[in-house]
Amino acid sequence: MRMLLDRLARHALYQLDPERAHRLAIHALKSGMPLADRLEASRRLKTIVGGMVFPNPLGMAAGFDKNAEAPDGLLRLGFGFVECGTVTPLPQGGNPRPRLFRLEEDKALINRLGFNNDGLVAVRERLKKRAGNGGIVGINIGANKDSADRIGDYETGVRAFGDIASYLTVNISSPNTVGLRTLQDRDNLAELLTRVLAARDEVAKRRRSPVPLFLKIAPDLTDEAMSDIAAEVLDKRVDGLIVSNTTLSRRGATSRKAHETGGLSGQPLFERSTIVLARMRRLVGPAMPLVGVGGIHSAETALEKIRAGADLIQIYSGMIFGGTSLPGRIVRELGAFAQQEGLSSLRQLRDSHVDEWAERPLD
Repeated sequence: MRMLLDRLARHALYQLDPERAHRLAIHALKSGMPLADRLEASRRLKTIVGGMVFPNPLGMAAGFDKNAEAPDGLLRLGFGFVECGTVTPLPQGGNPRPRLFRLEEDKALINRLGFNNDGLVAVRERLKKRAGNGGIVGINIGANKDSADRIGDYETGVRAFGDIASYLTVNISSPNTVGLRTLQDRDNLAELLTRVLAARDEVAKRRRSPVPLFLKIAPDLTDEAMSDIAAEVLDKRVDGLIVSNTTLSRRGATSRKAHETGGLSGQPLFERSTIVLARMRRLVGPAMPLVGVGGIHSAETALEKIRAGADLIQIYSGMIFGGTSLPGRIVRELGAFAQQEGLSSLRQLRDSHVDEWAERPLD
């Protein structure tokens, strides 16, 4: 019955403009409506990363709850953690509409939203109000489009959320803010990481330990760029990498809307993002935590991300097409798989397909 209602709700939302449908989904999650069945935690899925204990490895990726309006509603769906944002220092309207497109035939989205968000003051207030609710809620930080000092914007974000977020993600990989991805270039990245980690250390005295800091990278990187990023994150001792953001590639997309500019997410991104994940695992070694994102839509695809090197995994577009029951379904199936295979932890699967994925061609 729950899955039937889920399908009916998705059908109704598909009749609406994607952004309007998204706002309705956020309102439903904020309302406390029971949108998914209660999920029993499995000890086999517990994952420890960056000193944080995740009840399961499945998270909601940044971009869905940009303004931290509904993290508790998302956690109730079965997610082990939620990443809100991207948040910029100043409120930002983003790019002109239309800027979000469903590619239903491809189970994919294209967005060129442009970091539309309420700004750090409003988001920090929402986080403070839910501080006693528990659960792992990270904040993804970015730079304002017209900022004169984009690295300074990231420092500001770290100072604003370093004492209240479960973890922070430095997002330099969105394709929808002109020039942002140049921060992935080695010299720029070295300066960025040096400055944001110094800001992190400044606010560390406001909590028992420094907030874990992750870097989110693009899937559209050359091997040389991946090597440079790996060298810098290892040198600066970043807490982990999130692989990856949306892609400019349209490989695998067949919809007539595939010509729209912006970042592509969803099922066509799975192969590219998983190849980059595996290559980064080989470059950074076994110790650094990696979060696998891109094209996950089932327990099988979630497991394959783990085999390709991921400690944690995130979805977004998958839930748009799979409905609010999808997170709980994936988590239950992951638990059942671990039990069937006699695994005490999914960590036992990690890296088993790294070489296979890393050797695949990107194009």
